Amino acid sequence: MWRRQCLMTLVTIVSCGIVVSVQSPAAKLAPTGTLRAVFLGGNPVQGRVDAKTGDTSGTVPDLTRELARRLGVPAAIASAPDAGSVIAALRNGTADIGFLAYDEMRAREVDFGPAFVVMANSYLVNASSPIRASKDVDRAGVTVAAVKGQTQEHFVSSAMKQARVQVLDVMPPQAEVDMLLTNGAVDAFAINRQRALEAEAASSGRLRALPDSFLDVDQCVVVAKGNAARLESVERLVAELRASGFIKQSIDRAKLVGVDVAPARKR
Repeated sequence: MWRRQCLMTLVTIVSCGIVVSVQSPAAKLAPTGTLRAVFLGGNPVQGRVDAKTGDTSGTVPDLTRELARRLGVPAAIASAPDAGSVIAALRNGTADIGFLAYDEMRAREVDFGPAFVVMANSYLVNASSPIRASKDVDRAGVTVAAVKGQTQEHFVSSAMKQARVQVLDVMPPQAEVDMLLTNGAVDAFAINRQRALEAEAASSGRLRALPDSFLDVDQCVVVAKGNAARLESVERLVAELRASGFIKQSIDRAKLVGVDVAPARKR
């Protein structure tokens, strides 16, 4: 307890008659003494939540726990159903950091920090569909489904010129995705590649994930708008984890496909 209290204090330096207060990285990132993180629990690229135990695993939980360990504080990891809930948790102060795919619209609501992984996105189609590649989707007579507010929906809603976009309020369960595509209600479903491949595997041959990525997106650490100072420490720590191979090992443990370590990028 004493060690944690020391980490959270302001260090005062007196030099040449000038008093300067230096805030530790732990004080910036975890002002309550615990690093509180929120992520998209339904996105396997970020992580998974065990339905029985509530335990979290995957890239975001691994990254959060390691950040907390290096700061010398415990970690508390919560899942959220959608990006809006992640942003709300940052705004109301119940989370210190969050994790979202980079998007210009979201950048108006939160401050984006370093990317830790790059996520591929693919269309899921009926196995008998004539659609073979992403370039074949934007055509007259084609209906593309995507979940409201997700990165894929933002993309198809702005990029599709001929295809019709059907926006779903929430991500439907596997059986409904299967039905939408097999009964012809939609011709393609825009989701991240990991989800597309999992849906394909669960469909018993009825569905097929297109082999290419229609959009590669950075998954990033985010903080509440106006709290960019917190990101200075995060940037350094993520860079170290990237260079050490920690993030690559986390991706491999989670057995993710269509996911790679994000290179260092400046926003």
